[in-house]
Amino acid sequence: MPSSQRQKDVCDLLDADHKAVKKMFKDFDALCESRARNAPQMRLDLAREICIELTVHAQLEEELFYPALRGAIKETDLIAEAEVEHQTAKDLIAQIQAAEAADETFDAKVKVLGEYIDHHVKEERNEIFPKARAARKLDLVALRDEVAARKQELMDEQLAVA
Repeated sequence: MPSSQRQKDVCDLLDADHKAVKKMFKDFDALCESRARNAPQMRLDLAREICIELTVHAQLEEELFYPALRGAIKETDLIAEAEVEHQTAKDLIAQIQAAEAADETFDAKVKVLGEYIDHHVKEERNEIFPKARAARKLDLVALRDEVAARKQELMDEQLAVA
């Protein structure tokens, strides 16, 4: 079935997150060029939003998507690599969240995180998602619904903390 006719699945949901975060990173880059007096605070605020989005996204993949995938595909080395990439991203996220000011080092950390996430997204789109869609034992539409519900719970938790 052409992709325009198939039902949206968990890969589409996760990829929508990827696209949203990519736009946030582009907005961050634009703020780095801004001479506005409040640009440093805006960068700090946007970076924190990016960190929340990525933290929730990684948790969704680790709790629901990767375990379901691990049971349905043979090439689980891709999942192990993705989990290692998540851990490295989490380390950078922690450093960004601990920052009190948007200085040169802060900006560099956010930019490196963006590059890192870009690499991770390409691997998911080009390798993991196609394998997930080819797996016969995986109901990606049902998994989408489960991931969407869990995402709402996690975002509500994040907003309650913020």
